[in-house]
Amino acid sequence: MDRPNKNVARGEATRGQLIAVATRMFAERGYEDTSIEAVLREAGVSRGSLYHHFPSKEALFEAVAEDMETSVGVQTLAAADGITEPLAALRAGFLAWIRLAGDPVVRRILLIDAPSVLGWERWRAMEEDHALGLIRLVLQAIAEQGKLRPELVGTLANVLLASVNEVALLVARSDDREAAMNAGADAIDELLQRLFA
Repeated sequence: MDRPNKNVARGEATRGQLIAVATRMFAERGYEDTSIEAVLREAGVSRGSLYHHFPSKEALFEAVAEDMETSVGVQTLAAADGITEPLAALRAGFLAWIRLAGDPVVRRILLIDAPSVLGWERWRAMEEDHALGLIRLVLQAIAEQGKLRPELVGTLANVLLASVNEVALLVARSDDREAAMNAGADAIDELLQRLFA
């Protein structure tokens, strides 16, 4: 009875190890310059173990990107933790995402390589899976306060996600990330104030 549980745990540990090693290597070298062989050597696992979990290098990268999206989601939620006013919570989450865009690992994997490796549509769908629902929930609360017409919640959630992602991309590609983060934060503040003042 205990054996299948050990095999599952071992499989999950191997999968986690592969994602951790690949995350570091993709961040340092980029997708194109990271070989499966290098990941195998670094992780100390067999090719069969890797392909048991990930049928291709792209599938491994997608798992890394999903893992990173989850981590970013946790951090943006944590930034809004304890904030009861919906607009302030939205602002805190957006500013956390803009700051995270300056992190070299997030920048390389989610904002530089993911759109080209996964394709624009898959990358966009991933962003929507992780962020769009949360934005909609906050906008619904703002609508319930009478600061937004309820029929605009869905469309405006997409507009705001696109806006904050564009700011994140500007930060990621900037030579002066600190200045870009500050300008992006100011722009998001201005946008939210004008929308909901």
